[in-house]
Amino acid sequence: MKSQIPNPKFQKNVLLKNYTTFRIGGPAKYFFVAKNKEDLVKAISVAKKLNPSPFPKGDRVKLPFFILGGGSNLLVSDKGFDGLIIKIQNTKYKILNTKIVAEAGTMLNQLVNVTASAGLTGFEWAVGIPGTTGGAVWGNAGAFNKSMEDVVKSVEALEVKNEKCKVKNFKKRDCEFSYRDSIFKKNKNLIILSTTLQMKRGDKKEIENKIKKNLEQRNKTQPLSFPSAGSVFKNPRGFSAGELGEENKFSSSSFAAARLIEKCGLKGKKVGNVKISEIHSNFIVNLGRGTAKDVMRLIKIIKNKVKKKFGVVLEEEIQFLGF
Repeated sequence: MKSQIPNPKFQKNVLLKNYTTFRIGGPAKYFFVAKNKEDLVKAISVAKKLNPSPFPKGDRVKLPFFILGGGSNLLVSDKGFDGLIIKIQNTKYKILNTKIVAEAGTMLNQLVNVTASAGLTGFEWAVGIPGTTGGAVWGNAGAFNKSMEDVVKSVEALEVKNEKCKVKNFKKRDCEFSYRDSIFKKNKNLIILSTTLQMKRGDKKEIENKIKKNLEQRNKTQPLSFPSAGSVFKNPRGFSAGELGEENKFSSSSFAAARLIEKCGLKGKKVGNVKISEIHSNFIVNLGRGTAKDVMRLIKIIKNKVKKKFGVVLEEEIQFLGF
């Protein structure tokens, strides 16, 4: 007898390409929208208890689950995900003097606007990033030489062990932030619920001007007219664009991965219905009918070419699901 999800709120065979910025990905076996902490605990509890298929010896196989935020920095397999997708939609936030407490599903752009309206500075760099607060903390997202670790004061997370869930609080030092990394990324049993961000008082006009300038720069240097997952690769540590003989053009490693790819003559390289952007070589864009298979082939080409020419092994920044 096949096991079934015992709740009508759990949907079946939901196409994940509709929930990712890449617009790529097959169906999720089960899909659940969590609008609060209670929803999240309930969904995880079901996933931990459910046996998706019976085995002759009565072995219990727990249903794998994945927490989905804004769907950026993610490539989903064309086959989809044979488990439960928990779509985070807890979006409440509140301002406490110079601090903002935001639930994990709150979009970064919303917080940028909220902080600006409140005359708070320190988050202007996040404008235009198509992700959630929880996802940004998870991957220590950043831009313009700033990142989440610069503003995070504390994080509330759910620790999942066996069939039990426990709420834990992490101070900034406990988050183990590093370049595009955190303790939450390393420990799959930790699910971010909310984050407290520390800002400073600032001049509203200056804050708005900085946001405008950052947004203009982002629009100028990123291929925003096509679906993508953002930067595909991390910038290699200890390697700067200056090492390519371009000290006058780039003073930091912020464009290192893109320049390595470009120097391999790969700008505009196309595989199937995806290609390396001519605007920013660290972006792979979906031309309309791109597949995960196309993207994986292109990633392999990039890594092989860069390693052969520069001896650098590029590490993916995007996450893979269902492979």
